[in-house]
Amino acid sequence: MQRGGLPDDAVVLSDAELADLQDRLFQVRCSAEDMVTAVDDGASTVELRQLAGELARAAQDLERIR
Repeated sequence: MQRGGLPDDAVVLSDAELADLQDRLFQVRCSAEDMVTAVDDGASTVELRQLAGELARAAQDLERIR
């Protein structure tokens, strides 16, 4: 059954929730780009581990839709 033209499994986000989701996606992309740059620059294992941790935290935060 549809409510207001939306399927039952539709997820509706407010403008603020959408902006927050976009910010978190941006953080994940930036973290991934930082890792690529670090690899290209010959970063140490310690530096790469730190960047990987930041990327994992950003991705974990992204899992939270609301």
